[in-house]
Amino acid sequence: MFARIVGQSFARNPRRKMLTVAALVVGMAVATATLTIALEVGDRMAREFRSLGANLLVTPQSDTLPLEIGGVDYRPVDEGAYLQESELGKLKTIFWRHNILGFTPFLDVPTQLAGSRVTDTTLIGTWYEHDVPVPDGTTFKTGLGTTHPSWRIRGRWFRDGANEAVVGMTLAARDPEAFAIGKKIQVTHSDGVSSAASLEVTGIASTGGAEDNAILVPLSFVQAYSGHHGQFRQLYVSALTKPADALADRDPKSLTSAEYDRWFCSPYISSISYQIEQVIPGIDVRAIRRVAETEGRILSRVSTLLWIVTLAALIAAGLAVAATSAAAVLERRIEIGVMKAIGATNTAVTALFLTEHLTLALIGGAIGFLFGAGLARFLGASVFGTPASPRIILLPVVLGLAALVALIGGLIPLRRAARFDPAPILRGE
Repeated sequence: MFARIVGQSFARNPRRKMLTVAALVVGMAVATATLTIALEVGDRMAREFRSLGANLLVTPQSDTLPLEIGGVDYRPVDEGAYLQESELGKLKTIFWRHNILGFTPFLDVPTQLAGSRVTDTTLIGTWYEHDVPVPDGTTFKTGLGTTHPSWRIRGRWFRDGANEAVVGMTLAARDPEAFAIGKKIQVTHSDGVSSAASLEVTGIASTGGAEDNAILVPLSFVQAYSGHHGQFRQLYVSALTKPADALADRDPKSLTSAEYDRWFCSPYISSISYQIEQVIPGIDVRAIRRVAETEGRILSRVSTLLWIVTLAALIAAGLAVAATSAAAVLERRIEIGVMKAIGATNTAVTALFLTEHLTLALIGGAIGFLFGAGLARFLGASVFGTPASPRIILLPVVLGLAALVALIGGLIPLRRAARFDPAPILRGE
């Protein structure tokens, strides 16, 4: 009997039902799209932000220790501790190893040039594309192309193991003829003892940093040139991280066991730094704040915006449902009066309308989810270049939200229907 009454209600009043379903479809479509994007925005935007460059700097721990006596810093100006290149494969063994997108070592050494108006400069040894052996037997390709994607070059980058060089734009401008692409340059170690070496210029680089006034060469060349075989001085790491919150900024030693597990298993820049320090002893890992803070600030604002849009869509859908429900209750006053006159209780009347609303919510939520998945793919392709994948896990969430919106939207009209007195309604008053 109850099911038949509900079915007849849908058959007799299809227009109002369609308006309610349409409101729920629009609201749930927007909610589905924004929730899908919100779930992916962290990783997607973090990958986009990697165009800003590396966000972690690794240096020898002893370089950060002060050595002052009587206010005088006795640390050597041009010397310091070195790190071992053979340890770098361990970076891909940490808990968040898949978030390590790349890393590039640097080794600087002063040099002198022959046959050029420029006599003194700096050789910077690094990788452009290099295969790093990982302890699990695999290899990992990394280098400047991953950690410094904003660097631009005219010509081409040097090859690993070759006597080739890329000259910084500012340095090349000081002697365009000597540093022309294809020319040979002679470098001599500033100690005056090491033998000279010849390098072929393969490109002119623009970095926006100190490298514009230096010569970039393969790391292996500088290691042999300076006598620091298998060593480097600095390491830039590009890692996918999530925005910092109150937990991320706390000292790990002050955390409880549960807090520590949550902190360790979250890709904060602090937890990834901690894990790197655990696998490579004797290092100091610091966040490059300009990059990390920019990422965190923008990610937080975008996520907040998406949640606001989702909430606004739900409120708009709720108001639309409330309006159509109020109109439906007024249209069905006589029906409600007859039901009460023949013995229907307020609970029965309310149950009838709630069942209708829940049915509409399931229909509108399911259709809205399908439209929202399509909208999310379109937005993902427009904003990130790749369509956002549908999240089936969101289907029960969207259906639950649709039910909640439908029930809240119909709450005031249903309370009004429960207070109807059948006698005046049946008399036509």
